Amino acid sequence: MAISNGRQLEYREAINEALLQEMEADPSTFIIGEEIAGGAGREHLGIEDAWGGAFRTTRGLIQKFGRKRVLDTPISEAGFIGAAVGAATVGSRPIAELMFSDFFGVAADPILSNAAKMRYMYGSQIKVPITLLTRIGAGTRSAAQHSQSFYSVFSHFPGLKCVLPSDPYTAKGLLLSAIRDDDPVIFCEHKLLYPEKGEVPEESYTLPIGKGRILKEGTDVTIVGMARMTSVAMEAANNLLKSDINAEVIDLLSVSPIDYDLILESVKKTSRLVVVDEDTPRCSVASEISAVMTEEAFDYLDAPPLRVNAPHTPVPYPQHLESLYIPNAERVEKVVNKLFV
Repeated sequence: MAISNGRQLEYREAINEALLQEMEADPSTFIIGEEIAGGAGREHLGIEDAWGGAFRTTRGLIQKFGRKRVLDTPISEAGFIGAAVGAATVGSRPIAELMFSDFFGVAADPILSNAAKMRYMYGSQIKVPITLLTRIGAGTRSAAQHSQSFYSVFSHFPGLKCVLPSDPYTAKGLLLSAIRDDDPVIFCEHKLLYPEKGEVPEESYTLPIGKGRILKEGTDVTIVGMARMTSVAMEAANNLLKSDINAEVIDLLSVSPIDYDLILESVKKTSRLVVVDEDTPRCSVASEISAVMTEEAFDYLDAPPLRVNAPHTPVPYPQHLESLYIPNAERVEKVVNKLFV
């Protein structure tokens, strides 16, 4: 258990600290991706680590570890992620940065055909300890090709693990766990969480992959959130107290594996379930959890499980439409109230 000291870090700072600490501790780790060290080929300008990647999470690493362990690449996701997968099979622990989860399709083959399957196909004679950092989430006016939340896609494929930290504390702990894991782990960073501050211990600590947590105990309904939707669920739960509805809030943290046991025990107590998921609704994590709880907790449910998803549409660019696209606390409250009619 990490020791609390009241120190506050931003979400992006917690990620940066996890990278720094693990690269210091393990010389087999390196990080590879686009613009993570100031942009490839800019040495003649004297620019090095000008920004620390598109979201400043790799700031300072190039000065600390040099260009052999912090590698800028051309814009070729299939190429550098494929190289990282290969390095993982021969003893390294690479960290590859896929700038946006929207770019997953460009690198699908090395991720799905190789990283996800090689350990199984070779009977565990090799390991594939690659960590794939990527970004999810709407709300930054980045339009349809830079705003999606593809974690349901990653959750679908056996052999991949996928985590969704919801605050600075879970960001650092889950990233350290991901880097040390012997299987490929997709680490999803929500873009709107980067400036959020929270208490983060200075020492190295890990959080178990596949385990959620209860952020608020309640008796009337279980609300499951993930990534930024956890804070939306908490806001809704606090507002629902005004209507004498005491909601229990679960922070999922991992969508592969999913902590079904935690959700099941909560639903047995509350008899109602709402899942808040920023991904589009068809074949979503919310759909999966609702289906499993219908099968496993049918005798405990007083109402059908309900979902709060983004609509089945690309993410719109105009700000007023993008705001309507993203699930918010008001929508969650309306859906919860349907369970008590």
